[in-house]
Amino acid sequence: MQIAIQDTAIDAVKIIVPEIFKDDRGFFMEVYREDQFLELGIPAHFVQFNHSGSVKNTLRGLHFQWDPPMGKLMRVTRGKAFMVAVDIRKGSPTIGKWVGIEASEDNRISIWAPAGFARGFGVLSDYAEIQYLTTGIYNGECESGIRWNDPDLGIDWPIATPILSEKDKAAQTLAEWLATEHSDHFSYQRHNPPRSTA
Repeated sequence: MQIAIQDTAIDAVKIIVPEIFKDDRGFFMEVYREDQFLELGIPAHFVQFNHSGSVKNTLRGLHFQWDPPMGKLMRVTRGKAFMVAVDIRKGSPTIGKWVGIEASEDNRISIWAPAGFARGFGVLSDYAEIQYLTTGIYNGECESGIRWNDPDLGIDWPIATPILSEKDKAAQTLAEWLATEHSDHFSYQRHNPPRSTA
């Protein structure tokens, strides 16, 4: 079965589109295949697999980790959510820009955003479950977040009154993050991005 990738407004962020086989019994698809990921330029080595469940209007994010650097491949397995990735790489031509994509149990797409991006999601259905593979083991000493409603980002969240954790309520702005020495861990390097097959 073929896995395809689609471009977004930011080169490094990709939409992964699986081929889905359906019949009267239901469906089958390949979410991950090392050979095809490598061929498409997507990292194929993941070290942690996370699964969360959230009620409607929950907003989680915008989170990132610098040691070890953590890329995320995220998908919705139940319900519907608005997935966001923000470029926080110093020197990037798209720093402070964001990509927002509606992912659901119906479209079955995944979103890839490498280290150097802050990621989050807002739940649009009554309940949603999100699963994601990461390229780095979680390290609470080297992770942080950007405020979900940072005016410099201007993210158009489709949620009027989000449910937030206390940690996310107190998150810093992108400008505050860029003023820290830790922000030097994420610097833009020109490279060949994963190639679109759409």
